[in-house]
Amino acid sequence: MRKTYIDAGEIVTTHGIRGEMKVMPWLDAPDMLCEFERCRIDGKEYNIESCRVQKTCNLLKLDGIDTMEDAQKMRGKTVQLYREDIDPEVIFGAELVGVEVYCDGEKIGQITEVLDYPGNSVYVIDDGKYMIPAVKEFILTTDIDKNEMQVKLIEGMRSDEN
Repeated sequence: MRKTYIDAGEIVTTHGIRGEMKVMPWLDAPDMLCEFERCRIDGKEYNIESCRVQKTCNLLKLDGIDTMEDAQKMRGKTVQLYREDIDPEVIFGAELVGVEVYCDGEKIGQITEVLDYPGNSVYVIDDGKYMIPAVKEFILTTDIDKNEMQVKLIEGMRSDEN
């Protein structure tokens, strides 16, 4: 199911004295956050004045957050992006939780968790009944609007197989 907001990262500390904040990004790459003009924190919309990558984090400056004290109040808060600002072709792991999974027309379960690994993500079906790598060979189609995913299973994906 498509979400209205996507959690993009956590504000971990301040940076400098002019209200800039260091954000630990939860997106695929730190530079993704820099593509947006607005974000949401604690239900309030902010315009992004500037965003740049520093190592594995983002340095984020928001309109209205102009001092170190203002930025300090934001520590520990989650930066959210508006789903409508993101390409509809992009699907986030959080949107996959709850999607019904089918193999050869038969429902095998529901995605209960998405595990992120360096090579690829793994979709956990029914709390571990199946573990399916998120690669084109096994994920045939995904339709978030219909809440369905079609997969191809091979030996070893079912956890109770010997």
